[in-house]
Amino acid sequence: MHGNRAAPLKFRLIDSIESVSDDKSKLVARKNVSLAEEYLGDHFPSFPVLPGVMMLEALTQASAWLVHLRSDFAHSMVVLKRARNVRYGTFVAPGDTLDVTVELKKEADGIATFDAVGTVAGERALAGKLDLSAFNLADKQAAPVEVDSRLVAHHKAAWATLTATGPLNL
Repeated sequence: MHGNRAAPLKFRLIDSIESVSDDKSKLVARKNVSLAEEYLGDHFPSFPVLPGVMMLEALTQASAWLVHLRSDFAHSMVVLKRARNVRYGTFVAPGDTLDVTVELKKEADGIATFDAVGTVAGERALAGKLDLSAFNLADKQAAPVEVDSRLVAHHKAAWATLTATGPLNL
């Protein structure tokens, strides 16, 4: 955070939300990988590929969108608590599209557990189980409630862009 302003995500690893199941337990998202992505310059200069940690972040961001949607954007923060059984497969290179599918498996004690898979042209790029926690900053530290309000408004605007639905009135 900078002063009283909350900083948005530095790396957006979801370009669009393709679908959400009627019961809001499954979400499909997409990341189009471009050579213009700044982290590809170092990973690797002669063979650029999406770093594994960024692929995992794409799964996390897709899961977080489902948490936000299921809670009607009640929380300013949704963070990864734990990633388990993460397995990597095919490389994701510039020009590829990473298709991400996340499915809610359990919600208990403030933790949402997801099965998450990323594929490129039908081939598995990675898969794993993710546990995410949702909360408001004002509940965890001495942050003003306005910070949470601004973050929630930011999330709603980003959701509208990712789904091309226009502003949310939740």
